Amino acid sequence: MDIVLRAAAVFVLLFIVTRTIGRRELGNLEPFDLILLVVVGDLIQQGVTQSDYSLTGATLAIATLAVLTVAFSYASFRFRLLRPVLDGQPIVLVDKGRPIDVNLRRERITIDELRAQARLQQIASIDDVRLAVLETSGKISFIPREDSSQIA
Repeated sequence: MDIVLRAAAVFVLLFIVTRTIGRRELGNLEPFDLILLVVVGDLIQQGVTQSDYSLTGATLAIATLAVLTVAFSYASFRFRLLRPVLDGQPIVLVDKGRPIDVNLRRERITIDELRAQARLQQIASIDDVRLAVLETSGKISFIPREDSSQIA
């Protein structure tokens, strides 16, 4: 039972840490970040199982994390009020060609990063963007402005 309680505590801690780190950072992992995740995984294993190297202990820890993952996913699906807390909300970064500095700062995105993402989606300038949204997945969606000369 001790392993189950430690695994549940670590799950909640990891949930809080990943929500705090931010979407952009998790969506674009660098090699160093991957190494850090492996090291953190090992530290978590040691904290959850302590010196229990048995198959039963490992199975209990993995099962606890899996059940909590499914429970959080179901809670997000079933209870609309929990979605912003569990999944986050999309954040508008550009509105009618104008970057929203408060949201960019909050998500730690520079205007140069935003421009680079726009170019990757074949948008030459931020001025050509009607709406840019940081999705809950960490990706940025761009909706280009409609050119009035193309409308017949």
